[in-house]
Amino acid sequence: MNAKAIVVTSGKGGVGKTTTTANVGAALAQQGERVVVIDTDVGLRNLDVVMGLEGRVVFDLIDVFEGKCRLKQALIRDKRSENLYLLAASQTKDKSSLSEARMQETVQKLLEEEGFDRVLIDSPAGIESGFQTAASAAAGALVVVNPEVSSVRDADRIIGLLEAREITEVKLIINRLRPEMVKRGDMLEVDDVLEILGVKLIGIVPEDEQILVSTNIGNPISLSDSSKMGAGTAFRNIAKRITGEDIPHLSFEPSGGFFSGLRRLFGGS
Repeated sequence: MNAKAIVVTSGKGGVGKTTTTANVGAALAQQGERVVVIDTDVGLRNLDVVMGLEGRVVFDLIDVFEGKCRLKQALIRDKRSENLYLLAASQTKDKSSLSEARMQETVQKLLEEEGFDRVLIDSPAGIESGFQTAASAAAGALVVVNPEVSSVRDADRIIGLLEAREITEVKLIINRLRPEMVKRGDMLEVDDVLEILGVKLIGIVPEDEQILVSTNIGNPISLSDSSKMGAGTAFRNIAKRITGEDIPHLSFEPSGGFFSGLRRLFGGS
């Protein structure tokens, strides 16, 4: 991806945006990029917990916006990777504290003055002010979707909003795919999701119980998991594709079923 500032979004909550942000950010840092991940979910921050950095948060994004600290003071370096940094959201403020102008200014400083190669912006759920602020500073987007009807419908709306903001470099991550359900025809197939949304795929992440383990202990799975078909490898492959490598997607055998005709609900053929 050419975009240096990328918003990670979905519309629907609970699809894995924050886990994706942490793991893709960690994988990019592991590849040598200098990366900062930003949590914009003011009042409900979780990115610091997923990364195991919650005990080190002193200043947050809103403190930077309000001039209570310098940007450099609010950045937390991940001790596992010298290239990975976190800018946490505030737990005590509400979304009225967000500012598109301040967000744009902050991301510009991170790229131009602080020397970061990539900024990943973890968007809150929904399409209100939190999403608008997160998207305002982005040149590209990773849309995270689960292979289920409600998630795909919400993603379709988000893609339209991103295009309205002239964010044209939009890539799709299909998260929590369960191959056995796809084979039975009980879960949307990858091709169904792609046809409905019309966005280029950048990664498929399978359902993996180790994700829950890794988030509970605050250690991104992309830094440790070596399973060839596991989520860790999937996230590392996404990071490689972002930096321009041509990596084949994980392959699952679909077989058709009840969901094979669902694209009709979205106006497809």
